[in-house]
Amino acid sequence: MRKVYLILLLAMLACIGCEWQLKPADDKSAADALVIERYDRIEAMYLTTGDRAALQQMNTVYPIQTRTLIEDVLRLGKVNDPGINAKFLHFYQDSILQMLVNDVEKQYDNTDDLAKELSAAFARLRRLLPDIVVPQVYTQIGSFDQSIIVGHQTLGISLDKYLGADYPFYIENYYPAQRRQMVRSMIVPDCIGFYVLSLYPLPNHSDSLPTDRQTHMGKIQWIVNNAMGKRVFRNFYVAAVDRYMKQHRGTTADQLLRTPVLQ
Repeated sequence: MRKVYLILLLAMLACIGCEWQLKPADDKSAADALVIERYDRIEAMYLTTGDRAALQQMNTVYPIQTRTLIEDVLRLGKVNDPGINAKFLHFYQDSILQMLVNDVEKQYDNTDDLAKELSAAFARLRRLLPDIVVPQVYTQIGSFDQSIIVGHQTLGISLDKYLGADYPFYIENYYPAQRRQMVRSMIVPDCIGFYVLSLYPLPNHSDSLPTDRQTHMGKIQWIVNNAMGKRVFRNFYVAAVDRYMKQHRGTTADQLLRTPVLQ
């Protein structure tokens, strides 16, 4: 089974308070080459018009993204199942999802700001964790499922999870605390957080405690704050990590993320 991280941010952060394309980086400046790969636009073309050329491009130019969307996000079946394309198209004929596709394309007509911010964040992240490989990044349209998907050296952003706290569907189906996270400004922090989490997953051994997971998430969020160059996350666990790092100035970010207990 492919190792794909399909984690909803707010569930992951229960203790507190989701494609660009980039070649694997061989040096620290490679993150500057980050470009948003707009898979969502080709997807939207197929879902709104049934354009066969768009479908062919999805399957030939973006086979990993298409497989991940159909099999792991929407869970419609295998990408090579007979009739899967018709099933995929029919799934999005729901009036809410058709409106969703249109709203995503309107709100995210231009993503240059996200590319610039993400490039800077990955550059800072590589100073903290020099051995990481910057993933290929792309945008997609899901169905209000996962926000960030990490796997196969790719990082997918589901733009349908970032339409703003006042988006009508969100108001009817999410709590206010959740909606505050479903905004454009959280895309880059979420990308960094999910990506680091995929490299340093939550402890899942039998004797791990809830506080172990909360502390680990505090470490991830501390890393995100430093990669963003600002305090995106403020809570008890992040503050504890900050104190620990000030008291242990020789500790690297990698060592921090591998340290089970902060003392």
